[in-house]
Amino acid sequence: MPILLFVYGTLHPDRAPREIAHAARRLTLVGPATIRGHLYHLGAYPGVVLASHHDPAQPEVPGHLFHVPDAATLAALDAYEGFRPADPAASLFLRVEAPATTPHGAIHSCQVYVYNGRLPADSVAP
Repeated sequence: MPILLFVYGTLHPDRAPREIAHAARRLTLVGPATIRGHLYHLGAYPGVVLASHHDPAQPEVPGHLFHVPDAATLAALDAYEGFRPADPAASLFLRVEAPATTPHGAIHSCQVYVYNGRLPADSVAP
């Protein structure tokens, strides 16, 4: 079950809060990458909204690619992000497939958690 995950916020092992640090430490760093979309600051955590397609004119969101070692780690990350595979409409974040680009221009298909809620009026896209 090799899964490549793009991480842009609190799931990064160096920044993970105590409640998810055990799972985040099991991720294996592949390297830096970007995805196309908008990063919003939603108070206690960030949220990405992807561009509608891989358009080079869309802003880049910086992050890192990690290998997820097993289904148990992925399930822990899903729970932390509020992703309910059986009920996507009730999920705070969705885990979706997206292209990520490395600094050398390689494009990798990966999973990423994207914000599934309404953006507050005071949210900020850098």
